[in-house]
Amino acid sequence: MDTENNLRIGLPSKGRLSEIAGDLLNQAGLRFRRQSRGLFARVGGLPIDLIFLRTDDIPTLCAEGAIDMGITGSDLVEEAGADVQLRMRLGVGRCRLAVCVPEDAPITSAAELDGKRIATSFPAITERYLAGFDAKAHLVSLTGSVEVMIQLGVADAIVDLVETGSTLAANRLRILDEIDSYETVLIQNDQCRDKATADRVVRRLEGVVIARDYSLLEYNIPRGKLADAETITPGFNSPTVNALEDKDWCSVRVMVQRKQVIDAMEQLEKLGASAIFETTLSNCRL
Repeated sequence: MDTENNLRIGLPSKGRLSEIAGDLLNQAGLRFRRQSRGLFARVGGLPIDLIFLRTDDIPTLCAEGAIDMGITGSDLVEEAGADVQLRMRLGVGRCRLAVCVPEDAPITSAAELDGKRIATSFPAITERYLAGFDAKAHLVSLTGSVEVMIQLGVADAIVDLVETGSTLAANRLRILDEIDSYETVLIQNDQCRDKATADRVVRRLEGVVIARDYSLLEYNIPRGKLADAETITPGFNSPTVNALEDKDWCSVRVMVQRKQVIDAMEQLEKLGASAIFETTLSNCRL
């Protein structure tokens, strides 16, 4: 079988993002088996080759055409300045890139970082950010352990990814400013060798990503209160309504955003609904 024209997708070779990417592909029906520390894998039943790469190399390799698509962080795409298409935001791996200084530092604005030393794994983003304040700093480019650089006397401030803020507190740092928010994304090269298969991958992943944000809510409601119930759970086009043996009642099935499910259940119960239950979705097509 000729595999030269197979779609090539770059995935992180290790770490948390590697697990996230692998789970997404498997839930989307893209089945593969990676040999221990192997660099290549074939997707079963589809003309797709997977290449396992350093996460921060994926944007550049996609822009250069070595791979057609890739799963990586949007922060890394911006840092690399890669000329790629953003096909999908995958809704996972969310984080913030922040400028952080010591808790007791007198610095109150980014403009005061002019002439300071800043440790970061994102020198390009940091330089562009500082330019907006007419500030220029000495950037210390690192690949890890940025948060301890102030204690080591290497830097006056850091620019680093922040999730919960617990690491900052442990190192007695505070956020001076947030540069931007980022998440895991699917990118694509403009010269993709198999655009039809690429579109098929995107559609499959969309089903998984959308399903993660929604639940299926089912309940029984007096038919006289159906209109009021539909204002609480309108669904996409409209709810699915089925008659019950008791003609005064009906059963409703509807998709609801997961973050709104509890409030919707409380409102429906107050309205007179019964047998209300939530089903978690794993995939969908809308």
